[in-house]
Amino acid sequence: MCPPRSPPYAPEAAGQTCGLHAVSPYPRANPPIGPTLFTLCRLGRFSGPREDEASDLTGAPRAPCVARTTSHPSPRGGGLHGPAVPSAGSWRTNCEQPALDCSVAFALARTLTRLGDLEMDDVQAVRMGPQALAETLKTAGPDATRDLSADGAYLHDALLASACLHILHFFTQRSTFVARTLVEHSGQLADVVAKTDLLLARNPSPVTKDTLFEERYAAHIVQKHGSLTIYGIDLSRAPEQWPLGTAYLSLEADLERETRHAMIRAEHAFNGRDRVLLRGVAGSGKTTLVQWLAVTTGRQDLAVLDSGTPLASLIGRVPFVLPMRTLTRQHDDLPTPDEFLRRTRCPLAGAQPTGWADRVLASGRGLLLIDGIDEVPKRTRERTRRWLQDLLANYQRNVWLVTSRPSAVRDRWLATEKFTELSLTPMSREDVTSFIRRWHNAARSVSEQGERDQLDAYETSLVTAVRTKQDLALLATNPLMCGLICALHCDRRGYLPSGRKELYDAALSMLLARRDRERDMKAPDGIELTEEPKVRLLQRLAYKFILNGKSELDRSHAERIIADTLPSVPVAAAQGDAAAIFQHLLLRSGLLREPAVGTIDFIHRTFQDYLGAKAAVEEGDMALLVLRAVESQWEDVIRMAVAHARPKEGADFLMDLIRRGDGSTSGYRRSQLHLLAAAAVEHATELEPRVRAAISERASALIPPHSPGEAHDLAGIGSVALELLPGPERLTDEEALLTARTAILIGGDAAIPLLGRYQDHPDPQVRQLLCSAWHRFDTLSYAEGVLAGLPEAGVYFEITTPEELTVFSRLGGRSRVRVSKGFDAVRLTQALRPDRVTHLWLPADQSVTWYWLAAFAGLQTLTLDPSTETVDVSSLAAHPTLRLVRVPSTQPTVGKEALIGKVEFASYEPDATNASAG
Repeated sequence: MCPPRSPPYAPEAAGQTCGLHAVSPYPRANPPIGPTLFTLCRLGRFSGPREDEASDLTGAPRAPCVARTTSHPSPRGGGLHGPAVPSAGSWRTNCEQPALDCSVAFALARTLTRLGDLEMDDVQAVRMGPQALAETLKTAGPDATRDLSADGAYLHDALLASACLHILHFFTQRSTFVARTLVEHSGQLADVVAKTDLLLARNPSPVTKDTLFEERYAAHIVQKHGSLTIYGIDLSRAPEQWPLGTAYLSLEADLERETRHAMIRAEHAFNGRDRVLLRGVAGSGKTTLVQWLAVTTGRQDLAVLDSGTPLASLIGRVPFVLPMRTLTRQHDDLPTPDEFLRRTRCPLAGAQPTGWADRVLASGRGLLLIDGIDEVPKRTRERTRRWLQDLLANYQRNVWLVTSRPSAVRDRWLATEKFTELSLTPMSREDVTSFIRRWHNAARSVSEQGERDQLDAYETSLVTAVRTKQDLALLATNPLMCGLICALHCDRRGYLPSGRKELYDAALSMLLARRDRERDMKAPDGIELTEEPKVRLLQRLAYKFILNGKSELDRSHAERIIADTLPSVPVAAAQGDAAAIFQHLLLRSGLLREPAVGTIDFIHRTFQDYLGAKAAVEEGDMALLVLRAVESQWEDVIRMAVAHARPKEGADFLMDLIRRGDGSTSGYRRSQLHLLAAAAVEHATELEPRVRAAISERASALIPPHSPGEAHDLAGIGSVALELLPGPERLTDEEALLTARTAILIGGDAAIPLLGRYQDHPDPQVRQLLCSAWHRFDTLSYAEGVLAGLPEAGVYFEITTPEELTVFSRLGGRSRVRVSKGFDAVRLTQALRPDRVTHLWLPADQSVTWYWLAAFAGLQTLTLDPSTETVDVSSLAAHPTLRLVRVPSTQPTVGKEALIGKVEFASYEPDATNASAG
């Protein structure tokens, strides 16, 4: 018999009778069947969650069970609380209703006991939902309904779904469920994140691909360009390359703006400019600057690229180093952006994402460093300009640097493309001193203690020599020449050759004959060549480089040149074939290198030109040199040829240059040839007076200069031009400014008397130029010869070194003074003669407060140089005589409100000329 009816089903009963394996007290056996399920069958309902609650268990609304008969409402009213089930009176079976209810109850009990067999916890069961849980239970106990009729089985399924709904609801109310659910969800989320990361790694988006590649590319740029060769330190145990940060020397560039000149540090070329054409003579540091900019951009060190510094425009950019010698070595056509990496032999070229270079440039994130326009063959130079124009038209928001030797491209060559022209200036005395000290520091780092003591003595004597010997100072004008001088000075124990040709000869001898001896290397390849046969082979190779208009050649081509030359050098031919001899020169000469597999070049164009000129003279090709004289790639070759030629041969050659210039119908060509002849004079060891007079006559016609370009060209002549430069009498203000500028660029003590003639010029711009050039000359000599008698009205006397500050104090002070960084307030107060100063120009970060300026009792105008630090100007309100404060327009400042009604506050553009200061 069926048990008697009992009170309605309660939620707690399900939790006690039916549960999962982890909580059920009857995991495997059939549990006792109490009156609860019998009552459930009779009533066809139980007081579980409503349908809106059921939807919370699975995240989706519950689908109600549909009976084949009518359903009755809940006694509670307000609608149906559980799924509809058939009413007791509607069944048509062969048994009485109580018997049916009893059978369904026992079948339902058997099905629910399968809860103990399921390998899952309550969180997993809730995730399944009531319908899926019911189906799982039916699958686990398929025989539970085998004795029921179809209507009984249907009732069993409906009640099972309701029971599962109620059980899951009960699980969600337990105190541990929420915590366990959070843990479960956290695990699932971590799993999803890991799988998503794996999916992205295997199938990255274009943006992700670009980012990952740019990281690899930046590391490659830093590794490739992060070191330099310091000539002469490779004589013993030193490494071949030195870190760029150790070897790099910041140089000055002349910013030409119509009649105005401003000196800036070369690496600050992009401060307010995004297109720069940089000119510089051979060895002046153009390529080194390109390397430094590439490495600095690749590292993206925000301590260097701070948003307030002159280098801020490099933040977030991708550098492309494009040496023209490489781009034009095997191809007449120039590359499109997608070919940049391949044509520059970057090993990552094959790994770059498709369209990456285009996306970088189209977004305006590129830094394009196009090095060596002068190394492009003349016939393709105009095509190179059109290539640049096409790139500029399609990728406008990038930063561009183009470098060239001065005469390779005309003035304003890229003016229509809005390029600013800068010219690297000869190294100042302070630059030369700094270079000498860095060179010797690098040498000391790889030397024993005894050698370090010697290097200390060499450093001191060389610094003194370049300050006191005019001929030596004229040679030490760029990093290449300074490096050779340092190396030879140490190598020859303090003795130095006096002329440029002698300097090059000594440098070649050091590299070719003494290099292996210094390193204790004796014929490692079985080939022993003295200096002379090495020079013969190398000069022939260099001449072929020049004749082909190339700075790089294929190795196979170079070996063919050596093969053609070997019969005339029997001592070399007896020791190996062309391939073996060339390999020996490549490894042991110190003048050749292989920048990429199968590509050969000289370590510097200067050595190539010097050796090529020697070959041209020995082969009697002077007429060819005259014919090629208008080509910029041949200019240094022609100068060196005069040095190599015999006296009469050299005189005839110079007169041929003069005559070709005289016969030219182009004024530009005439000036170019006459200037070239004048520049070559200094290399002649002996020259007839009539030839010298003819050259001076032609050069005089080019004086005074009428443009910044002409001033630089004249300065390139050297001391010859200095002898021809006039005083300020009968010159216009513009001519006087450019003439003084030419003398400053030539430099040396010989220029001081000439500049002294300009000291009382009425134009403040001329006098300001003289004040700004102090650091380029001997401190005391320049102060006595130029500054002592210079009227101070309207100009700032500039102080950049402690020596200048000391000498300035002896001059008795001046009313307008500009001071660079590195001086403390106490020292300035003592040395500047505060009682005389009315206008002061200081670094913005000179001090935290400005109360110390009270010592300058007559101060009227204060101008601040740019700084990345925020400047507090509030303390200036206390100064009794201060009337005007000028700060850069980009300078962050605070405390301006304190100046209202007391001191005028004004901003200026940092590139403004010094003379424009109030």
